[in-house]
Amino acid sequence: MNRRMARLNGLFQEELAELIRDLRDPRLAPIVSITAVDIAPDLETGVVKVSVFGDEDEKRASIAALQHAVPFLRRELLHRIRIRHIPELHFVLDETIEEAAHVLELMRKVPPSQPDKA
Repeated sequence: MNRRMARLNGLFQEELAELIRDLRDPRLAPIVSITAVDIAPDLETGVVKVSVFGDEDEKRASIAALQHAVPFLRRELLHRIRIRHIPELHFVLDETIEEAAHVLELMRKVPPSQPDKA
């Protein structure tokens, strides 16, 4: 990824995070964060990875609420980011934080190894 695309992804991530904080959809979980944005080089599509703190129903509802808000979010991004075309946004659930927490929990359960005595 070149520097321009990395900068654009970061800009989209910042602006989307701010816009999502202001959404008043009751389906959104209390803690929703944008973990990454990957805009295609042709600027036609963008994948927004979202971490949602909550159970499976809250996660599904939050992704549905964000997909429902895409027209609003694209319109607001057009005013905030000076580019000709705002990509079509696709929100996907990012569960890497939960997976990392699970791995850490498993590591805590493993007893410490004893050094071999010869």
